[in-house]
Amino acid sequence: MILLTGAAGFIGSAMLWKLNSRGIDDVIVVDKLHAGDKWQNLRKLLFSDIVDRDELFDWLGDHGRAVDAVIHLGACTDTTERNVDYFIQINFQYSKRLWQFCSERKIPYLYASSAATYGAGEHGYTDHDSLIPELKPLNPYGWSKQIFDRWVLKQHQSPPAWYGFKFFNVYGPNEYHKGHMASIMYHAFHQIKQQGTVRLFKSHRVDCKHGEQKRDFIYVKDVVEVLNYFLEADAASGIYNVGTGTARSYNDLAAAVFSALNREVSIEYIDMPENLRKQYQYLTEASVEKLKQAGYQDTTHTLEAGIEDYVAHYLNTDDPYL
Repeated sequence: MILLTGAAGFIGSAMLWKLNSRGIDDVIVVDKLHAGDKWQNLRKLLFSDIVDRDELFDWLGDHGRAVDAVIHLGACTDTTERNVDYFIQINFQYSKRLWQFCSERKIPYLYASSAATYGAGEHGYTDHDSLIPELKPLNPYGWSKQIFDRWVLKQHQSPPAWYGFKFFNVYGPNEYHKGHMASIMYHAFHQIKQQGTVRLFKSHRVDCKHGEQKRDFIYVKDVVEVLNYFLEADAASGIYNVGTGTARSYNDLAAAVFSALNREVSIEYIDMPENLRKQYQYLTEASVEKLKQAGYQDTTHTLEAGIEDYVAHYLNTDDPYL
């Protein structure tokens, strides 16, 4: 039995979809659904039970011996959230308790870190353990992930296999409930459909033209391939980047969405809000050498191929869910 937290969320539901594609449905899904359409991420997927996030540790007290692995993807991921106590409770303390459970039960533990831990990238984007204590995140979300990574590296008692994943800029189906935190691909698609143009932030640095800010965009289907690999492989425990290894510009992204919709490119550059300028990353690009050294050799979708699949098979259909 696999315990999957954040299972109704974006990457969590995509991971459940991947497990189902392998014929695995003995999965305990853990999340909070609240009001809204988040439940639809689970509508077509199979699992054995669903547990409220706040009731998980009571549930583990009764059923924990049946759990064979934990994939912990549940977190508060809103980079604009300012309730730091909430981040500590959900992203740090909750993750620690699951680590301790897996250590005691001697079962694998996979968890979500974040590329937000790299801050402005002043130390680069290399996932060497020795660099992790030096990183300076730009927001409470990134900091909450950073302090858990640091805590993990200091532990003497650990699960028999454990993996932290620094996800870079993930996009793809089942992100629809995320609102303003959904990917720029999702927002660009709807802007084009509704207004015929895409709005991108202007650059506020003289060494970067408008729209040439770059991110390592990775398709969610590629992300869950990585997670699936580490769930099955006998790889070295550690913290790994999950990206393509190639940064692409927002202009490239917009052009790819227009192409997928067979429309001419039309971009409007708008001022970046003042409150974002000091924490804005002009470049993120994952070093993926450690991932390759762990034995993961699968290629990722190009930006164009990922967006084409997302638009053609999900966003531009009547049923956009995995």
